Amino acid sequence: MTSGEGRIGFRVYLITDRKLFTSEDLMVRGIGEALRAGVKAVQLREKDMATRDLLALAYRLRELTKEHGAALFINDRVDIAMAAEADGVHLGGTSVPVSAARKAAGEKLLIGRSAHSLEEALEAEKDGADLMTFGPVFDTPSKRRYGKPVGLELLGQVARQVSAPVFAIGGITMDSIQEIQAAGAHGIALISGILASDTIYGSAINFVRTMT
Repeated sequence: MTSGEGRIGFRVYLITDRKLFTSEDLMVRGIGEALRAGVKAVQLREKDMATRDLLALAYRLRELTKEHGAALFINDRVDIAMAAEADGVHLGGTSVPVSAARKAAGEKLLIGRSAHSLEEALEAEKDGADLMTFGPVFDTPSKRRYGKPVGLELLGQVARQVSAPVFAIGGITMDSIQEIQAAGAHGIALISGILASDTIYGSAINFVRTMT
């Protein structure tokens, strides 16, 4: 069992992308709508932001997530996560290893890891990841750089072979939820499925209710 297995109390994992909005304020407002709808975890993933700007945004989202009783994760940056008193950090394939992040943060942070193959998922668990995103399960423009979709069969293999909670990512829609759940995924990770919706609150509440 990983150290965070019993601490992952969410099924819908919202990931930010400020390029979907005309301003940072509108993105924060949109995230607030998703939280109001019942989303309980947000990952701040703005890789191209300057450090000071990223930290300022992390502080804003920390206040917002606390208000709604939701977890905040910071992509890659253990230092930002610690400074903002976030709940966790999420690491990609080119990030520091999970073990290094654990050494820096101790048990103060949950540590998530992105995986795109069974081998990566097993490595992430061996290294001590508390949760992982796996995909892209389906085709989606934001994930094409990671190669072809991994599909539901491989998602199922990963869900069966690792004990850490697995969140399916990539092209997730309401129509695919039943298949994702049948494959054994703990939850779903979404960007445009919620934040690019015409009605963020309505889309978020549909996903939350379906995953409950």
